[in-house]
Amino acid sequence: MSGRVNEFGQPIGQEVPGWTERQRPSRQPTEGRYCRIEPLSAKAHARQLFEAYSADTTGELWTYMSVEPFETLEQFTEWTAQIAGTTDPFFHTIIDKSTGKAVGMVAYLRIEPKHGVIEVGHIAYSPALQRTAAATEAMYLMMKRVFSESGYRRYEWKCDALNAASRRAAERYGFTYDGLFEQALVHKGRNRDTAWYSILDRDWAQIEQAYEAWLDPGNFDGEGAQRQRLADLIAQAR
Repeated sequence: MSGRVNEFGQPIGQEVPGWTERQRPSRQPTEGRYCRIEPLSAKAHARQLFEAYSADTTGELWTYMSVEPFETLEQFTEWTAQIAGTTDPFFHTIIDKSTGKAVGMVAYLRIEPKHGVIEVGHIAYSPALQRTAAATEAMYLMMKRVFSESGYRRYEWKCDALNAASRRAAERYGFTYDGLFEQALVHKGRNRDTAWYSILDRDWAQIEQAYEAWLDPGNFDGEGAQRQRLADLIAQAR
């Protein structure tokens, strides 16, 4: 409760001084130590992404995605051409700087510049990207663009409540659990309860500090193993 009331004695929210509508996220690539993120292009990225996703021979990667595994490059290229043309969701490709190859996708969606709210989703990490420094850095770069560059107030993560891996990832990346929306969707003919998570702008400075510490080369030993966990660094910073 804010403690503020209007002339009728009704509680109202705190004012947001100087608030103006924000810009939509830039289409310029953003780059870190381990990866580069750029707008999805079927021509530039489809073949490498298809090859990277083909390493998931079980199809498990697509269980909670809106589409099923693609059998051919032609099918995948057609799909990427369709989604690359949308502005919301706004799809990006994750490039591994060590190889120069596309190894994953991620998108901004439900973009609301008027309110400063934006969601990250459609996260599809190939086996080559999973459990790497680049995987974590990609999430950091997406956050940094939202908060530091674009000045948004709220960054959201939503997932199927049964997707344990996604829920663990949200918590590791610094998102706070907001609650459960039961029967939110009918997904692939099945019920989906949706778990909501968020990061607010007031927490960004501490979370950014933790990511910078985790991504520092000194945080990894000679074999690439982390010395400090990201979750621990975020907890300490907060």
